[in-house]
Amino acid sequence: MEKLSTFYKNKKVFVTGHTGFKGSWLVSVLLYFGAKVSGYSISDHNKKNYINFCNSKKIRNFYGDILDEKKLYASIKKTRPDILFHLAAQSLVSESYLKPQLTIQTNVNGTLNVLECLKKLKGIKSAVIITSDKCYQNNEIFRGYKETDRLGGDDPYSASKAAAEIVFRSYLKSKLINIEQIGVATARAGNVIGGGDWSKNRIIPDCAKSILEKKEFIIRNPNSTRPWQHVLEPISGYLVLAKKLFNQPILYSDSYNFGPSTNQTLAVKKVVNLFFKELGIKKKILKNKGKFKESKLLKLNSFKSNKILKWKNVWNMKKSIKETAKWYEQFIFNKRNINLFTLTQIKRYFHD
Repeated sequence: MEKLSTFYKNKKVFVTGHTGFKGSWLVSVLLYFGAKVSGYSISDHNKKNYINFCNSKKIRNFYGDILDEKKLYASIKKTRPDILFHLAAQSLVSESYLKPQLTIQTNVNGTLNVLECLKKLKGIKSAVIITSDKCYQNNEIFRGYKETDRLGGDDPYSASKAAAEIVFRSYLKSKLINIEQIGVATARAGNVIGGGDWSKNRIIPDCAKSILEKKEFIIRNPNSTRPWQHVLEPISGYLVLAKKLFNQPILYSDSYNFGPSTNQTLAVKKVVNLFFKELGIKKKILKNKGKFKESKLLKLNSFKSNKILKWKNVWNMKKSIKETAKWYEQFIFNKRNINLFTLTQIKRYFHD
């Protein structure tokens, strides 16, 4: 693992989508490294979770829509960041079926607005735009998708992430962004798990909610497999990538996958059983087919990130599930200061 703390100490970092699940973890890691963090997010249901999760008094918070380019531009300009991470998105496949237009506008035009800000603003040295493993045209191949594989999407969310990648590539290749001055890359990560995720129709949040609400657990697609990884895995990749872009923008401006090794896959039902077992809970599990189409297999090939960025996984899948279960155990049963427990997990991850 890269020695990141020295690099990020006192760096000014701007994060869009900073109140979301991944955004909150990224902010927490950056604060742990001593960075000066600013964030821009819509003021929605995530805001309350974020305030409890992060030491928000240390962060300069801006609240606005990613589709409001003027407000976004003004917020970034005020903070004069060295590094930018773009995570703001409509991030749920199920929600994209209900709100396809909003999903596409947010994920495509939001990325376009960020690229326009990067084009106009001076002083930013590197930027990482987070998309998704679902940007690939998924033919459910076992070897795992490479960065050179075809982009596509059979649902609005996947299509929006593929489109965002195409927009990014056009700005990069047509030199609308001067990569001699700023390094820009996209990062594609597989399914992430970890504490603090309360999103709808996601497997671990659904497990935790079933405990809190004392309800039976309903599983939609028990045999679907995913590249499960702890949220700190791709976040460490984003941080390594931003550092590389900062120091050598021309060399590293590209797209990168961040996922577990290709031989690591677990079915949904196995993840659920491991999660409840770790908590010592016996839960009645019901099967109910989901309303929306979901892929049975989706894997990434991270060889490029392993080789070029020298990034690698720290926690395997079972360790990731165990650490995730510990976080929810603290939140549900022990009522400990969850901010301090999150920091404990961050320290353990980066020093393992």
